[in-house]
Amino acid sequence: MSGKFEIYQDAGGKYPFRLKVVNGEIVATGQGHAGKDAARKGVQAVQRAADGATVVDVPKAA
Repeated sequence: MSGKFEIYQDAGGKYPFRLKVVNGEIVATGQGHAGKDAARKGVQAVQRAADGATVVDVPKAA
């Protein structure tokens, strides 16, 4: 079983999303959107961007 994206309404009336893994831990969150449709589009954008994404080590800033 894989993780799941949850879209919910926050106290301010916005619709952020979060990605939970199988054990229920939240591993990523998205900003609040004006509506559920916009939040769904945000989830889809993350899914597209993550597909085949590489991991890059960023050097420590001086």
